[in-house]
Amino acid sequence: MTNNEKEGKSAIGSVIGTIVLAVVCAVGGWIAREIVPEKKPAVNPMAAMAGAPQTVAVTNAQMRAYNRPETFVAHAEPVQEVDLLPQVDGYILEMKFKEGDTVKAGDLLYVLDDERYRAVVNQRKADLEAAEAEARRAKRYYERMQNADERGITQLERDNAEAANDSAAAAVLQAKANLVVAEYDLKKAKVVAPISGQIGKSSAHVGDYVAPSKGALAKIVQIDPMRVSFPMTDRAYIAWREAQKRGEAESMRLRLTLADGSEYAERGEWDFDDNEMSASTATIQMRLSFPNPDRLLIPNSYVTLLADLQNPPSYPSVPQSAICDMPGGGVGVWVVKDDGTVERRAVKTRDAYLGWCPMLEGLKEGERVVISGVAKLQPGMKVVEVSPTPNEDITPGFKPTVED
Repeated sequence: MTNNEKEGKSAIGSVIGTIVLAVVCAVGGWIAREIVPEKKPAVNPMAAMAGAPQTVAVTNAQMRAYNRPETFVAHAEPVQEVDLLPQVDGYILEMKFKEGDTVKAGDLLYVLDDERYRAVVNQRKADLEAAEAEARRAKRYYERMQNADERGITQLERDNAEAANDSAAAAVLQAKANLVVAEYDLKKAKVVAPISGQIGKSSAHVGDYVAPSKGALAKIVQIDPMRVSFPMTDRAYIAWREAQKRGEAESMRLRLTLADGSEYAERGEWDFDDNEMSASTATIQMRLSFPNPDRLLIPNSYVTLLADLQNPPSYPSVPQSAICDMPGGGVGVWVVKDDGTVERRAVKTRDAYLGWCPMLEGLKEGERVVISGVAKLQPGMKVVEVSPTPNEDITPGFKPTVED
C-alpha cells in the first residue's frame, strides 16, 4: 500500500471518529437532561412573602375600663377579744352556754357557788345598820351638847361629843363601803359576757374550783365586724395620704379573696392606720373593717386584699397577643390600614390585665390591629383579614362548647 493510500484511510478514520464522538456527546447530553433537573433561578423569600397577601386575625381597638387592682397579703383579726377571768373564787355550779356558741354582751355564762358571798353581804348589811344606829345616837348627844347652857358643861365635853359624832359618821361610810365590796363579790359569782362574739373552749366545767390566779375560763372573740390589716410601704403610704387630701382615697374599692380563691361578697371600709412605721420593714399597718355576717372571715387567718377604683378610667384596649417588640426598643402593634396593608406602630401601654392592654398613646378606638399571624408580617404587606377565634376575652358573652 502506498503512502497516499495510507494517508487517505487515516483521514477517513479521523472524520468517522469525530462523527461518532459528536453523536455520543449528544446522546449523553440528552440523557443527562432527563436525569438531572434543570436548575431554576433563586427566589428571594422576603420578595415572595411581600408579593402574596398574608392571612391574619384582626380585631378593633375597643374602649375598656382599666381597673388593675393592687394586691396585698392581709391578716384577719377581731376588733375585740376578751379572756374571761373569774373575779372571785369558788366552785362552778352551772354553765349557761355551749362551747363555740355566739353570745351577746350581758349573757350569763358561768354561775359560781355564792353562798359564802351572800353571807358576807348579810353581815355587811348588819354592820351598816349598827353603824347608822350609833351615828344617830352620837348625833343626838352632840346636838344636846351644842344646845346646853355653857355654864353647865365644859368645853372638853363639847369636844368629845363632836368627835364621837364625826367618828360615828365615818363608821357609817366605812360600813357602806364594806357592803359595796361584798355585793360586788356576790355579783361576780355570776360570770357574764362583756362583749358580743363567739366563745371558745372552756378551761373549766361544772364542779371545778376556779380563782383569778388560775387563769382564764374561756375567750370571746368578736366576729362581726372583722378587722383586716395589711402592711403598706412608706412610699405607698405617702401616696395614699396625698390621695386622701385630694379626696381620691374614698373612691377605692376594697375586696377580699378567701383562701379557696373565691371573692368575698362584702366590701370593706377604712378603719384606721397605725401610729408608727416599722423600723425593720419600712411599712405601716393599715386596717380595714369588713362585715362578717356569715363568719367566713376567721380570726388570725390570711386573705388577699384587692384594692382598685370604684369608677375606673377607660382606654382604647387591644388583646395582649397584639403587642410586639419594636426594632429600636419599646413595644408596638401591627395596624391594618384602609388599603389593606399593615404598618408597625409604636405605642405606650399600661400593664396588661385580664388579657388586655390599655393604650396610652399611639392607637385610637376602632383602629384594626393584628392579633394572630404577626410573625411573617412586613411593613406595607397586603393582608387578608379573618375574624379571631372566639374566646372569653375577645367575644362578649362567649360560652365554651360543652362536650358530652
